[in-house]
Amino acid sequence: MSSAKKTAQVVDEVDVALIGAGIMSATLGAMLRELEPSWTQMVFERLDGPALESSSPWNNAGTGHSALCELNYTPEKNGRIDISKALGINEKFQKSRQFWSHQLNNGILTDPSEFINPVPHVSFAQGEIQVDYLKRRYDVLSEKHMFPGMQFSADDSDFAEKLPLMAKGRDFSNKVAISWTDAGTDVNFGALTKQFLTAAKASGTEIRYGHEVIDIKRDGSAWKVYSKNKHTGDITVVKAKFVFVGAGGYALDLLRKAKVKEVAGYAGFPVSGLWLRSKNPELIEQHQAKVYGKAAVGAPPMSVPHLDTRVIDGEKGLLFGPYGGWSPKFLKKGTYLDLFKSIRPDNITSYLGVAVQEFGLTKYLVDEVRKSFSDRVEALREYVPEAKESDWETVIAGQRVQVIKPAGAPQFGSLEFGTTLVNNQEGNIAGLLGASPGASIAPAVMLELLERCFGEHMIDWADKIREMVPSYGIKLRNDEKLYDEMWEYTQKTLKLDR
Repeated sequence: MSSAKKTAQVVDEVDVALIGAGIMSATLGAMLRELEPSWTQMVFERLDGPALESSSPWNNAGTGHSALCELNYTPEKNGRIDISKALGINEKFQKSRQFWSHQLNNGILTDPSEFINPVPHVSFAQGEIQVDYLKRRYDVLSEKHMFPGMQFSADDSDFAEKLPLMAKGRDFSNKVAISWTDAGTDVNFGALTKQFLTAAKASGTEIRYGHEVIDIKRDGSAWKVYSKNKHTGDITVVKAKFVFVGAGGYALDLLRKAKVKEVAGYAGFPVSGLWLRSKNPELIEQHQAKVYGKAAVGAPPMSVPHLDTRVIDGEKGLLFGPYGGWSPKFLKKGTYLDLFKSIRPDNITSYLGVAVQEFGLTKYLVDEVRKSFSDRVEALREYVPEAKESDWETVIAGQRVQVIKPAGAPQFGSLEFGTTLVNNQEGNIAGLLGASPGASIAPAVMLELLERCFGEHMIDWADKIREMVPSYGIKLRNDEKLYDEMWEYTQKTLKLDR
């Protein structure tokens, strides 16, 4: 440790330190402010504003992940469609809708149209095998009350009516089918984060932008959080009783610095990506849906191709992708040394194991990186047959760090495509690792964090938590009446019938 850090003195004390000004910290902060208004909070963000990494609307697809259209959440196993993951993710997204609705009713959030808008969710199948799979998936999901208004068609005229941009110039001799529901949403997590943090600041939370947390050290039963002012170089220390590390790709490194033994053996595999974004307003107006297809063989689930209607700052947009890429950075605005600095004696076997097991993923990423702009537009033509290069531009997606879980029999480490919550045994520090469905299920993840880290408060908090999330502790998949009540409540509060 540098002498400057050794001599830095504690200048502030807070109950809760939140590292990272993205949707995860914003969500936890909002929950704790309601549960314990007297607790002081401080947010640290290395960039100069909120939601500039993964929560930025152009760094993610903005799909309100409720498994309505994402085919990777309903895999085929032994000839049957497994919907267990789809049900779990859908339940978690219902908690998000309930929490956001409660926050709107309490004046914490202000304008739902800034962060959530109704957009149909569509699943797209090409070829006999995919069409057969999609029909069987529809048959299973349409019987479940948590997938309202599901429809299916293998009729070309229905396809053309629903998806005119995708139908124009299409050779329908290759069979296609779609399954869809109008119950889907597009979510701008950047706008949502900003509304939360505006309310946080108004309630007294100090937000330190341009401050990068460089170390976390135990101090008795609390923590010293060392941060560096990115503009002046000054280092300050804040003492916190509880620390949440919502720093995206940098979370693992900070948990290591805090000597959280629960992350021993964990590693991170960075995956970057690109989108094609339409520059043609006429094209944007011709499409009104989030259309998800099947991932290529060997491709990671996060690379599932989709043609996405976005609503950002009141304007419609159109994205296609993501195209896989690779960078050793752990954040979009990180450094090229991030991956190499993350390799430690305790996780090197995890890295080596994934290198051996995930050869298909490696080959996929190499192929993706080699693609030219023309190659990407050619891939787009599977969705938009008449796509012209002049109508599209490349934008860089957010950087994701997939979790590599520790080595253990029979594997030497496994690559996980999901969201992983890690906390220490005492429950006074926690962090979030991984990627999708991430932001969509932030309230459900934070409720789990409360259970793990604040167990002694949960009885006292129970009534308030059920005010925030009425279905807390209840499986909506088993309670159709409550699901319908919550659906009607959130549709009305979030103004999704507009």
